[in-house]
Amino acid sequence: MEIQKNIKINHNVEDLFNKSYENTDVRFGIATIQPGERLPKEGLTSHEENEFSYIMKGTLNGESGGIPYSIQAGEASIIPAGEQHWCVNEGDAPVQLVYALIK
Repeated sequence: MEIQKNIKINHNVEDLFNKSYENTDVRFGIATIQPGERLPKEGLTSHEENEFSYIMKGTLNGESGGIPYSIQAGEASIIPAGEQHWCVNEGDAPVQLVYALIK
């Protein structure tokens, strides 16, 4: 077993685990998205990893692959590698989620 210390990415995203294995890279972490916060601040984002997320608290609205979505606590999502997306917390409380980026 291996235990790693958390790695702060920015004020609201924290990697819990970042490890490379033969043919696979994994980043696992938590994110808190404040009320009114949009990720990215403008436009769209994409990355070369598949993104798996589980919403622990709150609701996010956004668009992924040109399709609007709303996801709430207790639901999970998969965003394929390379798919452009964005999200916003339009609620009154922070959204908390756990994510895994796998390449």
